[in-house]
Amino acid sequence: MNSTAEFQFEVAVIGGGSGGYAAARTAAGEGLKTVAIEGGEEIGGLCILRGCMPSKALLYAAEVMHLASHPEPWGIRTEGVTFDFAKIMARKNTLIKEFADHRTQQLTGGKFEFIRANARFTDAHTVELSSGQKLTARNFVIATGSSVAPPPLPQLREIGCLTSDGALALKRLPKSLIVLGGGPIACEFAQFFARFGVKVTIVQRSEHLLNGLDADAAGELEKVFQREGITLFTGTKLLDARRLGGLKEISFEREHQTVRVQAEEILFALGRVPNVASLDLEKAGVLLESGGITTNARMQTAAPHIYAAGDCTSPHEIVHIAIQQGETAAFNIAHPGRPRQMDYRLLLEIVFTEPQLANVGLTEKEAQTRGIAYVAASYPFSDHGKSLIMEAKDGFVKLLADPKSGEILGGACVGPMGGELIHEIVIAMAKRMTVHELATMPHYHPTLAEIWIYAAEELAARIVTGIPTGS
Repeated sequence: MNSTAEFQFEVAVIGGGSGGYAAARTAAGEGLKTVAIEGGEEIGGLCILRGCMPSKALLYAAEVMHLASHPEPWGIRTEGVTFDFAKIMARKNTLIKEFADHRTQQLTGGKFEFIRANARFTDAHTVELSSGQKLTARNFVIATGSSVAPPPLPQLREIGCLTSDGALALKRLPKSLIVLGGGPIACEFAQFFARFGVKVTIVQRSEHLLNGLDADAAGELEKVFQREGITLFTGTKLLDARRLGGLKEISFEREHQTVRVQAEEILFALGRVPNVASLDLEKAGVLLESGGITTNARMQTAAPHIYAAGDCTSPHEIVHIAIQQGETAAFNIAHPGRPRQMDYRLLLEIVFTEPQLANVGLTEKEAQTRGIAYVAASYPFSDHGKSLIMEAKDGFVKLLADPKSGEILGGACVGPMGGELIHEIVIAMAKRMTVHELATMPHYHPTLAEIWIYAAEELAARIVTGIPTGS
């Protein structure tokens, strides 16, 4: 097959989530005959249906509940604050239906063909659909997303446990909960449940929560969790799971001792795995690494005409990254002579706990591991005017800069509205600003955003005077 006429489509996108839709929209916008294929029971993808949007809707409800239950610092009195869990979940469901309906309209709006079916490769240019139809394309973009990882203990399957999917569909709250894992999903759910009165215990394998983010920021969250009544075990190794009367028990090793904890329910939050098993990728010449599809910076797989985007390929399970990857893949199909590459210099991560944690660019740990020289400075929210007004004293901001040029290399924020505040540093890094430039930018007072100036001013002074970096 050499001519375009020999293929039914110039681009076939497998998957209709955020990455897949971005690829199909971009390819169609470039004038390529495009089809998107989605085989899931629902249309919308992980972010809309079981990820970003439903979880953040619940987290905001938990924040409102927490503020209503703790108004004393502002001289406000409330008595007997209660909640209706059914209404909380109903509001979430209404929001998600609106988001999903909009995505359905985007996919079925006629800019490209849309087929509801599962697909598997029969050769490098052909997929067979679950409807029995075969479809050919000159190029493919695989954007099949991810699913909940299998539990590490077979016993967990035997006694039953919640996953993030199940937690978002609960009809009632358990009285007590063991959360297995300490990543963003685990931390967000742990605080949500705790703020609605559930006794929560976290069992985490690593020595700290949120192992991939700034270590100091993770430490701040641990202090808040413990203050809010969450029991935290880190540095653990799971041993067993069993039923114990009406409860479920997890046993694990910690500091060379066996520890046992019980709860009404267990939430398994130890990550997700790429959805690739049913695609028969070997028939298309697509290679896997660590369970995910291997791609280059152009998002090409080992078969140059097949691209991939989103959770099925990326170690960064972040929706805006999936969108960028989908757009990059489609652009490169349309313009092979001037391809674009993914640049993760501005990799952005946010955890929507309270305080929120956000990070862009390098962390200190990553800079040290990669041998990148840096100088760092922090400033606490406990000494900042607007955060004191808000009674939001937990956390800090941190900047990393090149010790010679002063260029900003990374930023971290743990504190009020951290997920919003971090975008100032994203913009600064996108324009390769120095700490000297950031320090002289006008910021309105009193605002949360002006806190960045104090860290920038310290770094600017240190770089000018040549104070050792300590990195």
